Amino acid sequence: MTETPPRVLTIAGSDSGGGAGIQADLRAFFACGVHGMTAITAVTVQNSLGVRGVSVLPADVVAAQIEAVAEDIGVLAAKTGMLATAEVIAAVAKACDNVHIGRDGRIPFVVDPVSASMHGDQLLRDDALDALRTELFPRATLITPNLDEVRLLTGIEVRDHDDAREAARALHAFGPKWVLVKGGHLHDDPQCLDLLYDGESFHEYTADRIDTRHTHGGGDTMASSITSALARGLDMPSAVRFGKAFVTRSVRNAYPLGAGVGPVSPMWRLAPLPEVIEEI
Repeated sequence: MTETPPRVLTIAGSDSGGGAGIQADLRAFFACGVHGMTAITAVTVQNSLGVRGVSVLPADVVAAQIEAVAEDIGVLAAKTGMLATAEVIAAVAKACDNVHIGRDGRIPFVVDPVSASMHGDQLLRDDALDALRTELFPRATLITPNLDEVRLLTGIEVRDHDDAREAARALHAFGPKWVLVKGGHLHDDPQCLDLLYDGESFHEYTADRIDTRHTHGGGDTMASSITSALARGLDMPSAVRFGKAFVTRSVRNAYPLGAGVGPVSPMWRLAPLPEVIEEI
């Protein structure tokens, strides 16, 4: 037998097309060498062209999943994705408190505040946005909004790097320990600049913008790889540096799928098949 790898939990919705959500999280966890566990919040009906429907799980069922895996298997780091409703968000906050997940507990908690579609449309009702700000952000070790989510959460329209710094300060005021403002949606910038802020200083992470429309699951993959790095003992700036490099490589290896937007791919981490066969 081999040693048990770090155990990481994702609390998010399922993507029937396999490109984002729980499915993207598990792919990234595997590629990062951690054992992935799930608390599913919703089941979506979707493909590469878009979402056709959403069925939200009962809030108590979501909470029970979190507590079940934490009490038996253990969690070294956790992340969220789509949480769907204010009721689910409140249940997640309480369950995480019960098992010591969060900035004041011993387990790092990455909150990816999924609240906007790929086209920038609002996915959460206003009461759920409020619950993100008041229930989850104060418990978060790190939050990872994209620019559309920044706009929904703060009202700040980020058009340049100064706006991004203003947004990071506004988000930090909601109570997370760290804020990562992702610049991938600033399409006129040839560089993708992400800003990490701890309330005092900024860390900058840049990568060349990649010319592809296949970016489905990119935010999930970045948050999952950062969470994996935290579970493996990296400090926050180093974990974000790893996540930035990991998602950049995954975007570079994205592939078409169906008639719409294809997923980013962490499969570049896998050994080529001939090498595996030679070892058997």
